Amino acid sequence: MTAIKTLIRDPYAIYAARILRLRPLDPLKPGPNPRLRGEALHRVVELFVTGFDPKNSLDSGQKHLSELAETVLQEMIPWPSTQRLWLHRLLRIAPQLVAQEAQRRAEATPAVIETSASIELGPTGFTLTARPDRIDLQHDGTALVYDYKSGTPPKEAEVRHFDKQLLLEAAMIERGAFAQIGPRQVAGMSYVHLGGSGECRMLALGREDVAQTWTRLQELIARYLARSQGFAARRAMQMSRDIGDYDHLSRFGEWDITDLPVPEDVG
Repeated sequence: MTAIKTLIRDPYAIYAARILRLRPLDPLKPGPNPRLRGEALHRVVELFVTGFDPKNSLDSGQKHLSELAETVLQEMIPWPSTQRLWLHRLLRIAPQLVAQEAQRRAEATPAVIETSASIELGPTGFTLTARPDRIDLQHDGTALVYDYKSGTPPKEAEVRHFDKQLLLEAAMIERGAFAQIGPRQVAGMSYVHLGGSGECRMLALGREDVAQTWTRLQELIARYLARSQGFAARRAMQMSRDIGDYDHLSRFGEWDITDLPVPEDVG
């Protein structure tokens, strides 16, 4: 699903990775990075949600979350100082996370947790694959979609234009992509921040936004399947200072981000 965001922001990266089949080299000296932190925190939350017992007290839930976090970080993070730092940050918001979970269980039941699903994207022949962090079913049968963010969750404007993950997951749910739950109407899409204040923020987006996103994705994929469509580098980067994995291949630095892309036949 992150590939869709990359296709919107930096199409050349998709061309390099999927067509040229090039992969960035691993760093010579691995270290703690946002991706590793995200993987570790997602694993903590997955185990916590799976083993959560609504009958237990909030204090018991916090203790369980703390134990899980310490175990997972010890297993996944080889740097002791980083383990303690990330554990401290998570435990700081543990009361909010546990209270939120208790509230969710009073209104809904987790039905899909970290499970992949795929769906054909209309006549394009393109297969869309997603692995939602979590899908809950409410008592009325509608679905709630959650995405846990170790970094700062995107703002609503970013979701509308670039970060399509929740909108596309909702579209897949409504089309029955997840066999465990079948076709469902999506009643809400929310981000849960695994940092900061631990807020849970529901997007003010509805079914019209979901339907529009699905239609526009079909149009986007169809456009890039045309031989005349080029894969421009750094088309809509969020920050001009952002670095792409394939900037050196596009020879970024020999051209400016304000330069218009010029078609060139490399066939």
